Amino acid sequence: MTTIGVITRGKYGKRLIETIIAKTRLQVLHTEVPQILPDLIDEPEEFLRGLDIDDSVFMADIVITYSLHPDLTVAIAHRAGKAGVKALIVPGGDSKAPVVELERISKQYEMLIEIEEICCTLKEKPETKDLCSCLSTPVLEIQIDNGVVGSVEVLCGAPCGSTWHMAGELVGTKAEDAPARAGLLIQQYPCRAVRGNTGGIHRSGQIHKKAVEEALKKKNEKS
Repeated sequence: MTTIGVITRGKYGKRLIETIIAKTRLQVLHTEVPQILPDLIDEPEEFLRGLDIDDSVFMADIVITYSLHPDLTVAIAHRAGKAGVKALIVPGGDSKAPVVELERISKQYEMLIEIEEICCTLKEKPETKDLCSCLSTPVLEIQIDNGVVGSVEVLCGAPCGSTWHMAGELVGTKAEDAPARAGLLIQQYPCRAVRGNTGGIHRSGQIHKKAVEEALKKKNEKS
């Protein structure tokens, strides 16, 4: 069974752990880094060694780090590579990760490194197949009864759990209103994604709106 290692920082990453446990059969290992970190870390690997973290997290097949600190993320990437981790996923986008250095580490250890602004944009790769088959870009099946949504089955959902929240709230919605309402429900969910611009939570809303549109299209094609 595939094991997912999650490195949390404060509130970031905790909802992913809850979703893995509640919605998948994946195993999860967890450790955390301090919520308050120096702006600059001169010796990242030495700094990481000095933290009281559970090193068993690096025994996972896939590690997802919410360190959200360019220097510390580099140290985590090196540790993951040395431990033989197959894939490292770095949420938070390019602003939280030194892309060029991580690309170099990826080649050095032959380890997949994915940098994502939001995890509901994850694309399946051979190294992340078991994770992305259940937690990544949403895939839905929708039943329509007398013109309204009767049920929504989540075949694959966002790692933060927002897809399941949306699915439950969509029941009883008129079919023609479902895509727009789906996007609104996602933006109301207390997701950690960035707000106040065209990316982040707004992008997640659009992704879920599209997922509902595609599910309705498939339903109509079968009818």
